[in-house]
Amino acid sequence: MTSTPGTGSSEAEGAGAVERRTRGTSPEKREKKGGLLAWLKEIGIIVAVSVILSFLIKTFLFKAFYIPSESMVPTLEENDRIFVNLLVPRAFPLERGDVVVFRDSKGWLPAAPQNGTNPVQEALEFVGLLPDTSEQHLIKRVIGLPGDRVVCCDADSRITVNGAPLTEPYVNPAEVPRPVAFDVTVPEGTVWVMGDNRNHSSDSRFHDEAQPGSGFISISDLEGKAAVIAWPLNRLRALDNYPDTFAGVP
Repeated sequence: MTSTPGTGSSEAEGAGAVERRTRGTSPEKREKKGGLLAWLKEIGIIVAVSVILSFLIKTFLFKAFYIPSESMVPTLEENDRIFVNLLVPRAFPLERGDVVVFRDSKGWLPAAPQNGTNPVQEALEFVGLLPDTSEQHLIKRVIGLPGDRVVCCDADSRITVNGAPLTEPYVNPAEVPRPVAFDVTVPEGTVWVMGDNRNHSSDSRFHDEAQPGSGFISISDLEGKAAVIAWPLNRLRALDNYPDTFAGVP
């Protein structure tokens, strides 16, 4: 029988090389490598699901906001982080006493400075993993609903709504509010809003006086109802709309 020179030797060397490579990767190392890849894949899935859920929650249910001013003291303090219920007023009715976040479509605020953008922060705010820090939103308390007549003030310096005087426990007790006279009827599709820190809140009272009609906030501009203070943890609480205060309003 004729044999091809070198064939048997080459096959033996090839088998030996494979065997040596196989021996060079121990079962423990192969298992460890496979476990690391599985762990990384699982972490990736968890992160992706978290981002998607956060985006959906931020889009349809709740959105986080940052409080930049003192206009709602003592209810909200500067630097508080809050969660806003986006279902109010989209799916559930707005009520007097609700604390609402709204877009500044009427130019109450000065133009926001053009700071350098942080793409990472913007992305995290977009998906809802960080609170919205944009400076073109405001937060106030709803005092008058569409059709309400809101007046300041009666003989006891109280605001009245449809003739009913309000006792307002949410107003900053550290200062006696300086009365600002007004007598308005809230148009359809709008609300009348005021800050709890009355002496330090540029709200419907002042903008209506300076630019007639602009003190009324369009319901379509409302982001939602502030529901919870989420940070700092020592201020964690649900926000009240004080139904007893408005119970006597006809």
